[in-house]
Amino acid sequence: MTALTLVLLVLFVSLGRWQWGRAEFKSAQQREFAAGAQQLQKLGSRSTQEVARYARLDVSGEWDVARQFLLDNRTRDGRAGYEVLTPLRLEDGRWLLVNRGWVPFSGYRDALPDVATALAGSVGRVEVTGVLDELPTAGLAGGRAPPAVEGRWPRVTAFPSSAELRAALASPAEPAPRLEARVLLLDEDESVGYVRGWKPFAKGPEQNWSYAIQWWGFAVLLMVLYVALNLKKDDGA
Repeated sequence: MTALTLVLLVLFVSLGRWQWGRAEFKSAQQREFAAGAQQLQKLGSRSTQEVARYARLDVSGEWDVARQFLLDNRTRDGRAGYEVLTPLRLEDGRWLLVNRGWVPFSGYRDALPDVATALAGSVGRVEVTGVLDELPTAGLAGGRAPPAVEGRWPRVTAFPSSAELRAALASPAEPAPRLEARVLLLDEDESVGYVRGWKPFAKGPEQNWSYAIQWWGFAVLLMVLYVALNLKKDDGA
């Protein structure tokens, strides 16, 4: 019993510390997200890798309305849907994917949402602002699905890599497109977007703090039970 109690005690305390660490990490990311969004800067000729994550950028270019991606398995308030990634051709010929927000799943895989109409009036060079971020990553490799490299648009994909998106954008006229590795989360006040409300994590640090306290509570309860059971044994003797 003593050995089992020690093992469980170490496990509960370790799990609590891990959850607390996750909460601290999320808190730091939230502060970084808020700080980066306060100051607007031009991307210019810099790569998105040269700019701090969560920097708020002003970019100009031309939308590629005909070729868009739908990020699958993106939920909002418990509803399934997609996030819309639209290529923006920058002034120097590079491509930057702009996440224009979330659209609901229609209930049918062959009935994809219309993501072109909102851009019908945005012809020619446009200027947009947003927050720089990484592509979302899957917790399990089995949750990934690269976009098709041929066929109709928009193309559905789940947790793609930058290389996979680049391959999907390739064409005979541009076999090796220069695609930026990061994406731009479109600002809330931009009219060509969908549901946004960007934040670094779907669930904030409060959930992890709660889990940490629960694990440590289990550790305390375990010790109380251990002491109580051993006192009972001593009394019986």
